[in-house]
Parts: sequence; C-alpha cells; structure tokens
Amino acid sequence: QVELVESGGGLVQAGGSLTLSCAVSGRTFGDYPVGWFRQAPGKTRELVAAIRWSGVSTYYANSVKGRFTMSKDNAKNSVYLQMNRLNVDDTAVYYCAASSRIPVGVEGGYDYWGQGTPVTVSS
Repeated sequence: QVELVESGGGLVQAGGSLTLSCAVSGRTFGDYPVGWFRQAPGKTRELVAAIRWSGVSTYYANSVKGRFTMSKDNAKNSVYLQMNRLNVDDTAVYYCAASSRIPVGVEGGYDYWGQGTPVTVSS
C-alpha cells in the first residue's frame, strides 16, 4: 500500500520561509516523478514542482521559480519543498503526489496523493 504523508505546513509571514516534507512508503517510483501540488480556496489545483524519483530532472511552475526548491532523499524515501520569499499568493493546501506513468513536468497522471498540509502566508 502506497502512502504519502506531508508535514511542515503552517503560518508564516510574507517574506518568510517554510520547508515541507513528504514521506513516501509502499514503493519507489523509478524514472517517474513525485510532485508538489497546491490548491488555494476557490482555485484549481496546480502543479508547483516535481522531481524524478531516480534522477535529477525537476520542474517548477513559473510562479515559484527562483523561490521554491524541491529536493529528495532516496535513502529516507522522502521529498522536500523549500519555500522562500513566500507571499500571500502562496497560501494554499499543499499536496505531495506520485506517479508511475508520466514524465516530470506533466500535470495530469498522478496516481498517489497525500492528505495535504496547509500553508498560510500573512501580510
């Protein structure tokens, strides 16, 4: 049984930083990606960042490039999202997700999802 468990969300002031973690169990994903999505109230879910499980290929949405960094620790079966220079538009529930069938950068096709962790950025 595949399980993804996010942690690290919370309340932060604009301009601050936060690091999200996602612990993956049940399987690994070879050449396929693990990604971070977010969904703000009243908005559609969007892919924020993704990384290939067995390599170094990464993807970032334009809205977070230069501010967010995704990394992984295969030994710990975990991925992370370092978020810097946060602004109020980053407020959302952040989800960790994994795919077994698509390349990095494709938004559809994620098969496994965590429960989400909320991030609130105050002005």
